[in-house]
Amino acid sequence: MDYWSPFSVDDEFKKLVLRMNPPRVTVDNTSDKKTTLIKVDSANKRGSLLEVVQVLTDLNLIIRRAYISSDGEWFMDVFHVTDRYGNKLSEDNVAERIQQSLGPRGRSFRSMERSVGVQSAAEHTTIELTGRDRPGLISEIFAVLAHHKCNVVAAEVWTHNSRMASVVYITDEESRSSITDPDRLAKIRKLLLYVLKGDRDRQGANTEVSVGSTHTERRLHQMMYADRDYDKDDYTGCVSVDQRKKPLVTVESCTDKGYTVVTLRCPDRPKLLFDAVCTLTDMQYVVYHGTVIAEGPDAYQEYYIRHMDGCPVSSEAERQRVMHCLEAAIKRRTSTGIRLELCGDDRIGLLSDVTRIFRENSLSISRAEVMTRGSQAINVFYVTDASGGLVKTETIEVVRKEIGLTILHVKDDLYSNSPPQQTARFSLGNIIRSRSEKFLFNLGLTKSYS
Repeated sequence: MDYWSPFSVDDEFKKLVLRMNPPRVTVDNTSDKKTTLIKVDSANKRGSLLEVVQVLTDLNLIIRRAYISSDGEWFMDVFHVTDRYGNKLSEDNVAERIQQSLGPRGRSFRSMERSVGVQSAAEHTTIELTGRDRPGLISEIFAVLAHHKCNVVAAEVWTHNSRMASVVYITDEESRSSITDPDRLAKIRKLLLYVLKGDRDRQGANTEVSVGSTHTERRLHQMMYADRDYDKDDYTGCVSVDQRKKPLVTVESCTDKGYTVVTLRCPDRPKLLFDAVCTLTDMQYVVYHGTVIAEGPDAYQEYYIRHMDGCPVSSEAERQRVMHCLEAAIKRRTSTGIRLELCGDDRIGLLSDVTRIFRENSLSISRAEVMTRGSQAINVFYVTDASGGLVKTETIEVVRKEIGLTILHVKDDLYSNSPPQQTARFSLGNIIRSRSEKFLFNLGLTKSYS
């Protein structure tokens, strides 16, 4: 027998309101001389603000100012935006694209759009990895995947506070489609978990495998939050150089209005607003009002929040947790180390070879973005030395010569005086893989020929 529930009636009513009042987007290119105004208003629902910010971020728009209001059953947000070069928007279809993304079919559209270059959910398998960060970890992960005939079509790696999270999209090497064999996937997952655990992370390591797509950056925030990377670092070892760049976050009570006021000050960078709103949403807070100003080198954000149950932050422990989580969200994406860009012909095992060379030269990957466009591999790596410090110029040049001076480029002011590019002396396709054989042998993936 079906029982009547007032909650189901209430949910259906909210859905009806949303269908009757879809988001309305207007673009104003005349009111401000320097920015384009984007106004979004609609019936309110949980996550509305995050959806809007996510769409603007995915369109590579830079948010210079924002005014947020979502009290009651309606929300209205005003964003002052520019393109990535600081210019007002020139495209005529911006409003239509935003409205399409926020509409009924927008969720699947957005997840597909930002899967780090992945074109179709049915064409790849998604692997999620979390564990304790250490030098050489990423190299070992890609070596396992290469050995099991997996082609990495896209990936993103974040590290923070001695923790690592990664979302990797793979296909079968031969068919170039998703891998669905449960036995094969179980074996890959088991070996990856073994690599992640190492000898010091027996409890914290985790792997998940699925066929489908996700919003990669959104998922990375969720994974690192679940992994409690915001906690104090309990591990001994290197301290990342970004530990010195601490954002200023305050959490105070606004007792007369029943809110908690969160303010955030730090150097501005792209996607900062997304990172903050994503974290507050994951922590089950609702932003009722907010102001964002990011017109100079520094950014200021202010939020009036309550928990989903309508209560403000009620204890010192909760206040500290909000502060630590927002600090972690900002620092996860903070680029640590030297930026290396690799652009060249894609091939099976490319990532395994490149990251192995990094490992052999004592380079540690603090962040990585991997994608393929047609037959081209477009990869970005941020690398430090094994202790988390700056890499010597000589080491960078040795790595570039081994990978290819025309393939791997340095994008960092510290290395602007590096020697001019020369013809590559070695091709990745001809690199001898003997040193990686020992690692694969230890995992039981190859036989000894000695």
